[in-house]
Amino acid sequence: MLEIITTIPCGYIYSPVHFPKFFHWHSTFTKSRPSCSVTNSSSSSLLFNNNFTNGVAAGSKNPETLTPSRGVLEDATLKFPNNTVGIIGGVSTYSTLHFLQKLVDLSSQDGGDAIPFIVCNDPLFNINNLPDLRSQSKLIVEKLKERRMFLEKCGACCIVVPCHSLQAWHEEIGTDSSVPFLHISDYVAKELKEASLKPIEAGSDVRIGVLSSDSNLSTRFYQDKLQNEGFEVIYPDKATMDHAVLPAVSAFRRKDMVGARNLLRIAIYVLLVKAVNTIVFASHDLAQILPQDDPLLKSCIDPIESLARQAIRRARSIST
Repeated sequence: MLEIITTIPCGYIYSPVHFPKFFHWHSTFTKSRPSCSVTNSSSSSLLFNNNFTNGVAAGSKNPETLTPSRGVLEDATLKFPNNTVGIIGGVSTYSTLHFLQKLVDLSSQDGGDAIPFIVCNDPLFNINNLPDLRSQSKLIVEKLKERRMFLEKCGACCIVVPCHSLQAWHEEIGTDSSVPFLHISDYVAKELKEASLKPIEAGSDVRIGVLSSDSNLSTRFYQDKLQNEGFEVIYPDKATMDHAVLPAVSAFRRKDMVGARNLLRIAIYVLLVKAVNTIVFASHDLAQILPQDDPLLKSCIDPIESLARQAIRRARSIST
């Protein structure tokens, strides 16, 4: 296991990951070659200079006295812009990188600089550990609060968790936050309200379809938020989940893109024939399956993109 800290345009990342895989992911969302530092040090936390720091600080050489969340703050004074977005990594590193891709692309699409950000990614919240973590809500809240406070001390103007599964603990994590702690479903609902959608069927409410993996359905935070905003929420039936949605996710993870796309299209059509206006992808995997030019995407929303747009608005409202 290599520890990597890397600078990318307008960003600071701390994440213990396997180097070859990280470098491949990293290249997918940066527009220029990154400045990268790799070390095999036994230290559990390392820092080096990026665009926002004055000088280089090395982590403690005693791994027993330093934790990734607190050590960086104890060993250096980080100086980030006032409009820095703080990001707590999710149960899938891919979902975090997907958010970063959206944040960088959307904030730099006018040719300007991307929004500055800090990422705090913890392998504790790995998708493979999720079943065990669900039975340890107290541990999850404690650890996520640590990461939230870390980002607050770094000077983040707002904090996001670009992960559907961890939203179940959003209220507990952000109760006493000193900066806005953005909830992904709030901005999906906001964008749908702003779209002024009309019911497809006369005499019915505006219907919003939600496609998710089985693990996310249990949280129901999209359902609660959208219903409170006056939308009718439609989920796929069990047969569609069992024979289309979940197999599509499995095929995607096996890198069987043809199978994944065909299955997901079936699931989308099932919801569309139920007169839904828009379909929300409440799963990072599902949002990644269809090619960007697929016409079905015109009827779908990626909440990660909605969250990125709101984070950009928040950052741009701060004077630097």
